[in-house]
Formats: sequence, structure tokens, C-alpha cells
Amino acid sequence: MNGRDLVRSVKAVGSAGAAQGLRTVRAAWRRRRADAAGLPPRGTERARVPGLVRDVEPEPGGGVVRFARSELRIIVAVNGAVFWGWDGAGPEPSYALVGRCPEPDPRASLEPDKDGGWRVVAERVTVVVSRHGAVEVLTPGGVSVRRELPPRWWEPEGGGSSRWMQRSEVAADARFFGLGGRASGLRLRDGTYRLWNTDPGRAFGPGDDPLHITMPVQLVVADVATHLVFQDTSWDGTVTLREGEEGAGSGHDRAGTSELRMDGGPLRCWMMVGTPARVLHTWATLTGATALPPAWALGHHHARWGSGGEQEVRRIVAGHEEHGLPLDAVHLDIGHFEGQQAFTVDQERYPKLPALAEDLRREGIRLVSIVDPAVKAEIGSPVYDSGSAEDAFVRDASGQLVRGVTRSGDSVHPDFTHARVRAWWGRQYEERLGQGFAGFWHDMNEPTSFTAFGESTLPRSARHALEGLGGDHREAHNVYALCMARSAYEGLRELAPEERPFIFSRSGWAGMQRYGGAWSGGVATGWPGLRASLSLVMGLGLCGVPYSGSDVGGFGGNPSPELYLRWLQLGAFLPLFRTRVSHRPGGREPWEFGADVLAHAREVLVERRRLLPYFMTLAHLARRTGAPYVRPLWWGAPEDRALRGCEDAFFLGDCLLVAPVLEPGVVRRTVRLPRGRWYDTATERAYEGPGQVLVEAPLSRIPVLARAGAVVPVRGDDGGLELEAWAPAPGRTGGGLVVPDAGDGWDEPEIERYVTRWEGRRVVVELEGDDGVTESRRPVRVRGLGGR
Repeated sequence: MNGRDLVRSVKAVGSAGAAQGLRTVRAAWRRRRADAAGLPPRGTERARVPGLVRDVEPEPGGGVVRFARSELRIIVAVNGAVFWGWDGAGPEPSYALVGRCPEPDPRASLEPDKDGGWRVVAERVTVVVSRHGAVEVLTPGGVSVRRELPPRWWEPEGGGSSRWMQRSEVAADARFFGLGGRASGLRLRDGTYRLWNTDPGRAFGPGDDPLHITMPVQLVVADVATHLVFQDTSWDGTVTLREGEEGAGSGHDRAGTSELRMDGGPLRCWMMVGTPARVLHTWATLTGATALPPAWALGHHHARWGSGGEQEVRRIVAGHEEHGLPLDAVHLDIGHFEGQQAFTVDQERYPKLPALAEDLRREGIRLVSIVDPAVKAEIGSPVYDSGSAEDAFVRDASGQLVRGVTRSGDSVHPDFTHARVRAWWGRQYEERLGQGFAGFWHDMNEPTSFTAFGESTLPRSARHALEGLGGDHREAHNVYALCMARSAYEGLRELAPEERPFIFSRSGWAGMQRYGGAWSGGVATGWPGLRASLSLVMGLGLCGVPYSGSDVGGFGGNPSPELYLRWLQLGAFLPLFRTRVSHRPGGREPWEFGADVLAHAREVLVERRRLLPYFMTLAHLARRTGAPYVRPLWWGAPEDRALRGCEDAFFLGDCLLVAPVLEPGVVRRTVRLPRGRWYDTATERAYEGPGQVLVEAPLSRIPVLARAGAVVPVRGDDGGLELEAWAPAPGRTGGGLVVPDAGDGWDEPEIERYVTRWEGRRVVVELEGDDGVTESRRPVRVRGLGGR
């Protein structure tokens, strides 16, 4: 922390008074002093490269290649994923992986290659290792997908963790995606991206990086293939990307490049190659199936910043009912806590919280509680006292408790990298369940600091268990929120085994989907923030986190009626659909914006409720296949280069194409269509792709197009499940998947597969089963007949 950070920190908390400001300064200097004493000085460093190949040791699925100054282990797993690790690094232990590493493919073997190199030949890829240590992954036909140049390490002569660098080359036409939640856009342009989960300390927009969720996960789309690369280390680092150029320099292509620099940790990597769907499915088999949300969690959520109390909550619920606005969940922010400490209740504002929760549940509305990881360091506080008895809190290198300043004051933090501490924290949710809460919103869990935004509350020298291996916060920081989510999920499975836990988190890391979803944090109110909210959701989906969303209207500002409505229209087609009042005087509910906005908002919310069976189907498919709900337009046609740069529209599942309005004053917009016939769901007008079309986008709605032949499960007027079928193009068939769901519990319903086809002048919707094809037993409504 330098002087500029200190001044910024004091300003950030100045409104809290001089005492709070003094605590802030003290905490900042304590952290700096702890790092000076607890971290070894780097001193002189010695550079190292692998050197030349000396010998090899074949193993199932690959083997070990030994170089003069390092060794490389290669494994091709039975699921087609390729692992390689330097300096003896293996796939385990890993916070990203679920369970044990997949078995090696017995058909893959290490064999000599040309020029003194070696190769592993598998069904889907060939891995070639040069005699100098370059690793190249090729298609079965021999076309290069990715080439990793020999790595370089910088080792402190006095001992300690080595910094390292890995440079990579991809095809000239390749485009980069992923790296967690990035506000700059879905496609990652040339630049440097940091890998350190960070609270920017204010509302953020497209120019801010890094943010709350960073992951060393790249998804690369090129003509040759799509591939995902995961560098499995949780240390701080940067990724510098540069797109390639075809025909650059006397007709030669310039490869795209990626340069990864890490401050420490193992140099190990997973890579999977194929179509986008296959790649994400393989990634899910490694990192775990996504948690299945309860059905109500796919509806409309509303959160309100502040502490109006029980009567305020009832006023909001009554307002939604009065104006005919569907509502499924109400989120209580820090204002409902006593002293802003989690697992407490302000009895003055919420004297009968369980009764309130029960009243809302009878109306079909659930309560969701915010939970921060910080524990107020106050003797007599039940959470602090029980945590102290469990020795649950993070300590520094000298064994002293690490204290920081959070919004609850002087605080300590649990060490979620210890299994015993996770079990203790998970038991704390019994109090929340007893108060009637059905879901949990994890906030401030980077963990963030009120002393210097962008820095952790915990010093980098703070000690962590790291599952018995031991280490410090440099390694634990990025997985801290992941382990907190695991603690809550496992605790809730024990406390309420018949119900699906509902958890979403502001921060996290690779594998976080196993325990719930993500929330984007404080996206700035404004049109750039609206665009950023879409790129955050899509980017996380490509990193294996399918359930996420942002706050409609943004954070910290007052949206115009037009901006609010356009954000609401986008949010209604994202997995986590939450409206939130942050600081707007008088509220930010739809009826605050006038009669026209209210009428349009009602249509949006009613449509979201109508589509709940479709969202539930997508949730089940995400759990089984790893496919995100929200997908880029190139998802089904990655070879279509025109679609790779399209960032202002998306697929919702396989059936719907959503084209939000992301700029003010727009009443019609161009939409780039993939191949096939598409129907405007409002007018049923047919459009043919591929190509660009101009579609009406009045203030009342955004363009939503249905794929010809699609079958979309919807909620009927009686609340039952119905099928909305869109006429196939002439001479063609279509279809769709439906996963009926009871709303909660752990039953795995069967997937219903429907086929649409023309039979004369009539569209028939049939159910495929083990005994053949039969007429659909569910109510069917056929649309798009006028486009034949």
C-alpha cells in the first residue's frame, strides 16, 4: 500500500467518521508490516529454461519427458482432456477439480517424434513435445491448435516460490474469450488482464479490470477447432493477449499470442479440443456439474439496499401484487443485520422475521439473505466466540490473528481452506434457516478491504491451511470465495437435505459452479454498464459458470426510465434476474418510473414467468452437459467468423435468439442471424440467415427470435406445462428438449425429446421414446404458420 492508496482509503471511509478512518489507517499499516515480516524478500533471481531432452518414461495415457533442468508429465485422460505439468506437478491436489483426476486413456502412448522430440497420439489430439520443451497440440489430421513455447522460471537464490512465464501461439484467425467475468466485452481484445479477484471499490464499467471473478481459463475459437485451456494455479498473475493477423508481412500469417506470467504456483495445464459444446462438457466433467437451482430461483428477484425494516419489505411485496408484477424472491441486504454482522438480526427493524418469511412463502415468495465472510472481532458475539473456540480465523506468520476493517468494523476472517473451519461455518447457516431464509447471497468475499480497495482484507503473508499443505494468502486469495461457497453448500446439504441449496457469490474461481452461481457486483448505472453486464454473464458461462446475472438498473446511480426498461428487458433473459434498489431516493421499483414503463415492465415480468419451464430445462441441461444458458451466437457455428465478433446478441439455449437494446434512442436494430429460418416472436415474421436483418425494437420490447422447428416449454394460463412449437422451414424438421421439474428436491427427471415436422399443411409435434415416436401428450401451440 503506497501513499496514494492510503489517501484514497481514508477518503473512502471518511463519511464513517474519524474513528473509522483511524482504524482504516492502522489496519493498512498492520497489513503492510505483516507482509514485510512474513514474506521472504525476493532478492537475486536465477532464470531457468527446460534445456534439452535427456530421457523419457512412458506411463498409461502418456509419460514423463525429462529435460536437462526440468521434467514434463503428460496425461491424456479418457474424457479427451490433455494435462501437462512441469517440475513434477501433477493434476492433484486442485481446488478446481471435482473428485479425483480422470483415468488416463490406455490407448494413448508416448512415442518418438522427429528431431529428437516425443509425441502422445490419442483419438482426438496429438501432443508433440519438442527437444527444447515446446508443447504443441494438433488435430488428428496434424493441424496445430495451440503451441506452448518452452517456459521460463525465475527462482530466488534465497529460496521461495518461483515466478514463471508461459508464451503460447494460436491460429491467426483465433479469437480469445473467458478469463472469468470481464466487463470489457465478451471477446477479449489485445491487452493485459490480471488474475486477482478484486473489488474495485465503486461502481464499475467496461474500462475496469480486474473484477470480482478472475479465472486462468481461456476459450479460444478458430477455424481449426475450439479449445479451452486452464492454467491450474491460483496465484496472482497476468495474461497478455494479442490477436493474430492473416496475411501479415509478405503474405504470411501472424499467429495470435498469449503470454501468462504468474507470481508463483505450479506450472500445470489442462486443455480440451472440439466443438464449443464438447469442450464445455469435458470441462464440466473435470470441474463438476453445476448446482441445480430451485425453480423459484429462476424467477424474478428483488433486492433493496438499506434498512427500512419489515414494513418496507411488506410494502414492496404489496406494490408488486397491486401492479400485477410477478415476484419470486426478496433479498435482504446488510440493513437487516445487527451491527452489519452476518448471522444476526436487527430486532428493532425485524422483530418477527420468521413470521414475515412464512407469510411471504405462502404467497410464493422466498427470502434471501446476504452473507459476508467477515466476523466482527467482538468478545460476546456468538459467531466470534464460537469461531475463536474452533481456532477458525486466519492468522499471520507469527501466529497472531489477522484483523482488518470491513463494513462491520474491526474484523477477522475464517480460513475456508481448512475442512474443519468449513464445517463450522456451514453450521452457522442453521440460524439463517431458522429465520426463514431460503437462499444466500455471498458478498465482500474476495475478501475485500475497506483500507485499500483492490487489495485483500488479508495480507499476502497471512497463513492458510490449504487442505493441510500450508501456505499463504498469495495462493489462497483467489480460491477464498470458492471455499466459502463450498462451506455454505455442504452445510446446507446437512441442515436441509431435502432441498436444493441456493447460493450465489460475488467472487469465486474455477469450479464455483458446483456450489451455486455468480452475481456481477456493482455494475455502474449507465448504458456502458448495461453492455458490461451482458459480457460478464456470457464470459462466466464460457468458463463453466452458467447461472449468473447483474442488478437491473446498475449500482450507485439513478437510471432513466428508458435505461431501466432496457436493462429489465435484458435481465429477463439472463439466468439470475434481479432488480435492485441501491441509492435511489423513493425507490427503484417499476411503478416509480411512470405508467408507460410500468405497463412495459409488467409484460417483461409476465414473460419471464411464462418462460420458467424453459429456464428450468436449461438448468437441467447445464447440470448434465455443462452448456451455459446464455451462449454466444457462434456457439453452434464457430467456423462462422462473422459471428465471432458479435457481442450484442446471444442465444438463450438452443431455441431463442435475444437481441437486447444497448444504446439510447434505438427503436429498431440490426441482428446478425446464424444459418436457418428465424421467427420474430412478437410478430411471427420469418427471417432467413445467415446474414443481417433489421428488426423492430420499440420501447415496449426487445427483439427475440425463435429458431424454426424449435419446441419451447412454457407455463400455460393454468400454471401447467405447455409446448410452444415454431413451424419448421419447408421440407425440414425441428425439435427440442424438455425437462419437467417439481421445483425442488433431488429427483433426476427424464429428458423429453420432441420432434416437429410438416404433415401436409399441418405441423405435428411428436415425443420420441424407447417405443418409437408418439403424438405429444402435452398441450401444444404451433406458431409461425404464416411464414411458410
